[in-house]
Amino acid sequence: MPEGDTVFLAGQKVGRALTGRVLTRTDFRHPALATADLTGSTLLGVRTVGKHLFFRFSGGLSLHSHLKMDGAWEISRPGARWRHPAHHARVVLEAGGVQVVGFRVHDLELLPTAEESRLVGHLGPDLLDPQWSTEHEARAIAALAAEPARELGLALLDQRVMAGVGNLYKCEICFLLGVTPWTPVSEVDPAAAVRLARKLLLANAWRHEQSTTGDLTRGRRNWVYERTRQGCFRCGTRVQVAGQGRDPGDVQARPTWFCPRCQRGPSPQLHGRAVPDAR
Repeated sequence: MPEGDTVFLAGQKVGRALTGRVLTRTDFRHPALATADLTGSTLLGVRTVGKHLFFRFSGGLSLHSHLKMDGAWEISRPGARWRHPAHHARVVLEAGGVQVVGFRVHDLELLPTAEESRLVGHLGPDLLDPQWSTEHEARAIAALAAEPARELGLALLDQRVMAGVGNLYKCEICFLLGVTPWTPVSEVDPAAAVRLARKLLLANAWRHEQSTTGDLTRGRRNWVYERTRQGCFRCGTRVQVAGQGRDPGDVQARPTWFCPRCQRGPSPQLHGRAVPDAR
């Protein structure tokens, strides 16, 4: 599933391409929106909240979408060859020689802009909110600490705690905190976890390459995530992977990577026994 920074970047790209332009064509290939037509409307801007996008149009309407596991927004010129099969297109927007197509985008809905909170009001603070403040941070810290017995990895994925963390950042945040994702929240500093999450998303918000190590070289971008074959980027130990979930705030078990040398705490591989702190 795309992380919050991926969604943020998609919103920025579409916003730069269409904001201030009058739509000359709209094509909604979705049963619920088959008769919708926004031709003549102007895109006022794009708002992202965690993994949700809102395209805001003149007339007080917003188009909501969620990328889920496989969605994407692509920008090209009208008539250009699409990178994805045509039957995957759900939305086509054209204005001023620019075409924006939503492929495999989910949860599409047209709604009054004033009602956007109906779809995202339950979420925690957006880690990439331009208006992020100490109040946002305090809310996220309190939400994370509210269930001290909960596994840290599951709490980080819960968008009701803070919006934007996906499986990649979940694994990397736990690594940088030095604990396994199955460690109870009570055993970490929730403030450090929230600040680290925001730092990592901010560092990657304006580029396609996601790096938690600071190195953008392929194969050197992450500490443990998807490094089963390469080993831990810090110590070289064989990285282990196990499923984590399900959970009330989660949708499915996700593969979870960790280093048994650099991270202490319980793990399924060791049948719940603590991983020795060998740092």
